[in-house]
Amino acid sequence: MRKTIVGLLLVLCACHQKDHLNTEIFEKGIVGKKIENPRINEASGLAASRNHPSYIWTHNDSGDTSRIYLTNPDGEDIATFYLANKSNRDWEDIASGPGPEPGVNYLYIGEIGDNFEKNDLKYIFRLPEPKVGDSTVVKPVETIAFRYPDRNRDAECLLVDPLTKDFYVISKREPNVIVYKGAYPQPTTEPFTVEKLGRIPYDHVVGGDISRDGMEILLKTYQKVLYWKRKKGESIFDALQRLVQVIPYLEQPQGEAIAWSADGSGFYTVSEEAPNIEASIHSYARK
Repeated sequence: MRKTIVGLLLVLCACHQKDHLNTEIFEKGIVGKKIENPRINEASGLAASRNHPSYIWTHNDSGDTSRIYLTNPDGEDIATFYLANKSNRDWEDIASGPGPEPGVNYLYIGEIGDNFEKNDLKYIFRLPEPKVGDSTVVKPVETIAFRYPDRNRDAECLLVDPLTKDFYVISKREPNVIVYKGAYPQPTTEPFTVEKLGRIPYDHVVGGDISRDGMEILLKTYQKVLYWKRKKGESIFDALQRLVQVIPYLEQPQGEAIAWSADGSGFYTVSEEAPNIEASIHSYARK
């Protein structure tokens, strides 16, 4: 009973704490120029490029083909790459991080959206990050197929821990969302079941990212950006259990994506287009 009461108090404290805006870490944000490429109209994920540190990867969610777009913070169109032999059922997030081959940076694309929670299998497509000048058709692309241990879930947040190569998926719709872990090395020849770690006291988590050094975590809801500084030796889930800091965010009509800059000097957010509102990338510099 005592553990239950303590746990409830922590949840209540976390819910109260997340309403307090911390303006000491990041600037309030700058509204960017509209995204140049007209095909980017439902941007659902963001990830900083490691091969081209001044650029950013994004993609649309369901309705687009299996392609990713390279842009810059000013919205200028750089390149488009297509994933060979893959489809876009409902891509919801993209992450950048290490993978099987040492020294190679990988992109992880999360086909994890499931509005009606009807799909048993979810997919993560893993590929070495393309470079401008490479073939615009990327192959091979690894497929990591997974299922949840409890029931089908809708999710829009994919994290990759650069320190362990584990991935994390955070559900979207529950009043207290659920964190799942896919431990490295993840199988690519058959589906596997991710581990359910537990709940955190937030709802409608629609994006997230972990800094390149693995020590800072961002989660995004429709209205807020949540920030944690990870302690040395601490797991991602343990960090998410601690009290959160809410940091500045310029609310966007359907902002579903967030990413650290490649050098960790700040972060970016982007929104899907809305009637009479063009999509743009907002930037937030570290103080």
